Amino acid sequence: MLLVYTHKITPRVKYVFKQICTRVLGIPVSFTTTIETFIAHDSLKMSYTRQPLSNEIFIRSNELLFEQGLSDIDIAVLPWEDTKCFFTAGDKSALPFDIFAASFYLLSRYEEYLPHVKDQYGRFTAQESIAFKNNFLDQPVVDIWAYKFKHLLESNYPDFVFPEQVYTVKPVIDVPVAYEYKLKGVMRTLGGTFKDVFTFKFKRFYQRYSVLSGFKRDPFDTYKYIINKQKSSKYKFVFFFLLGDFSTYDKNINPQKQKFVSLIKHVADYCQVGIKTSFFALTNLELLKEEKVRMEAIINTAIVGSRQSFSKVNLPESYRNLVELEIPEDYTMGYVNHLGFRAGTCTPFLFFDLDFEVQTPLKIVPYQALDFAFLKYHSLLDKEQALKRLISSIKKVNGTFVPVFHNYTFSKQDRWKHFKTLFNIILDAKNK
Repeated sequence: MLLVYTHKITPRVKYVFKQICTRVLGIPVSFTTTIETFIAHDSLKMSYTRQPLSNEIFIRSNELLFEQGLSDIDIAVLPWEDTKCFFTAGDKSALPFDIFAASFYLLSRYEEYLPHVKDQYGRFTAQESIAFKNNFLDQPVVDIWAYKFKHLLESNYPDFVFPEQVYTVKPVIDVPVAYEYKLKGVMRTLGGTFKDVFTFKFKRFYQRYSVLSGFKRDPFDTYKYIINKQKSSKYKFVFFFLLGDFSTYDKNINPQKQKFVSLIKHVADYCQVGIKTSFFALTNLELLKEEKVRMEAIINTAIVGSRQSFSKVNLPESYRNLVELEIPEDYTMGYVNHLGFRAGTCTPFLFFDLDFEVQTPLKIVPYQALDFAFLKYHSLLDKEQALKRLISSIKKVNGTFVPVFHNYTFSKQDRWKHFKTLFNIILDAKNK
């Protein structure tokens, strides 16, 4: 166990040390403000305060973890060996930066509480982030800093046996529209038919009625392929089905339709299942509760978690609603159009509510790659290289790779050509 001496034990201190030491490195951690207790401890120990006590491992603390509320922090991002960091710690500190304060800033999504420009859907964009502006979005910096801290501990405690963490993958399958043509109802089918005709999309018209007459498989019906992949994979897939009512933003199948219900039950026999929150449920607790109840009635068990519609997270409201409904995990922390690490990490972490200064039970499982982010790479080779760089960066810190694909990503549509190849690369990547 690592014992941390500090002048004040705050919720922020406990939160970030437990994330870095316990969740990333696998080392239990406890805290003390008593010097005698610290001196008597005969295993891993360090001080995190303003001045060193003696010759112990000392990391000079930034004030961020001892403050409450939000302030406009002046941040200077500087190079540090193979990465970057901020909150310099001075000459006496065993590390040149206060990695705990810097990690807290990224994990708490401090910058998302501050004023920023949103996109047309009201989302925080990559371009607004400190990581994008300082060119470290492609690195899991929190995990990299944690391993630098581990090396410091190893050099001071060579006899201590550190637990080994293991790289893993958690593939996510997002299902905003279960079928392109099937189960849409008479009015939506007629509307689609007229649109096909008046826009001269006769190939689509032919495809629609080939599917509806049973001659062809629906283009979005890729579930057999995905389930076969699940059967041969050591990684458990997580499906998120949209069960919200039809709206401008959400156009899935009516959740009352028995064939749609049967599809969800079939998938749940092999994979974990959660809800894809509808656009209007993002700000409506009652609507969100209704969708959660719908899904749990279908799968006859508690949902694994949620993914927000349009990958939209508005802090802290979005996550407070999930906490209120006791939804255990969320898979929305990432960027739609950029590969990388929105919260600076590839290790799941708990949501810290900055307004209430409290750690919540909601586990955030950040994703690093949404299928749409690969569309900007024109060739298969470019896509593969970008994916392999991402996988390599996660493997180096034994993190959790969370790629997000949609059911239609595995269809035969031209824009999704080669995406099965990318999926296979992810599933086949060895631990080391």
